Amino acid sequence: MGLRERLRRRTGSWAAEGFFRGMAGLGQLHPRARPARHGVEVLRDIAYLHSGSTDHHLDVYRPVGTRAGERLPALLYVHGGGFRILSKDTHWVMGIALARARFVVFSINYRLAPSHVFPAAIEDACEAYRWVVEHADEYGGDVSRLVLAGESAGANLVTALTVAACFPRAEPFARAVFDTGVVPKAVMPACGLLQVTDTERFGRRKATLRRFVADRIEEVSHAYFGRKDVAPGETPELDLADPLLVFERDDPPARPIPPFFVPCGTADPLLDDTRRLAAALRARKVVVDERYYPGEVHAFHAFVFRAQAKKCWADTYHFLDTHVPR
Repeated sequence: MGLRERLRRRTGSWAAEGFFRGMAGLGQLHPRARPARHGVEVLRDIAYLHSGSTDHHLDVYRPVGTRAGERLPALLYVHGGGFRILSKDTHWVMGIALARARFVVFSINYRLAPSHVFPAAIEDACEAYRWVVEHADEYGGDVSRLVLAGESAGANLVTALTVAACFPRAEPFARAVFDTGVVPKAVMPACGLLQVTDTERFGRRKATLRRFVADRIEEVSHAYFGRKDVAPGETPELDLADPLLVFERDDPPARPIPPFFVPCGTADPLLDDTRRLAAALRARKVVVDERYYPGEVHAFHAFVFRAQAKKCWADTYHFLDTHVPR
């Protein structure tokens, strides 16, 4: 990669990160962003792994005023950002929205690339999963009704967590998830990047993909693996970077795969991964609710004031009401 291309990609990356962080920060200034306005309380910066790093902190969002002894479904939320940027703090709107629906939400940080390459992010997600199973009850959460949710890179990680919960694997961190014995009641990977080993496929399939967008997608793989020459199926461990490929194979799970809700905008450059995941789950006879929102871009549902975002959230709550008893 030449100097000009590296500079172009770096400048674009800074611009993208600045935009998303800026939008999250501005949104928090609005009075309606205060959790108390929505009957939600937030417990911040709880260590799910005592490493001394904020990478291993989570926030708990939960409804106020629950009855003594009442347990609400637990929900593990994993933020997006191409495995490289953003945090639980930029994704506060997701915690509030889901806690308003009467879930105890555990929204996590995890180590980011390129400082921490694969499998650091999924290792941390697995550690957080185990922590939630062991500690959710202390915060009023019921892991017998556990939900996994995330968008973009977070969608990849919650899909990989589902693989770890349903298929016995050799990686110690994945095996720790399986050994909890807890399988999610439902999984909600929104607008996911579900096969990281070949991000250039989006540009090959869509010749009109803008260079800025293609750069953002392709740099995910370069940063996540710390090298460019990674191929699908190169090692079994890469299944957890490409969970879509696990579901597209015919390997039988040891435990039933839970229902999935897979929303995506039709103008999202990652749309094909959502369609492939839905098709793979249907082929396995897994319950899947796939929803497509005309003309909407990547992670559009984060802009909760927009009409299509409101429709997506209504569909989300309907799916949860159907599959997660409360």
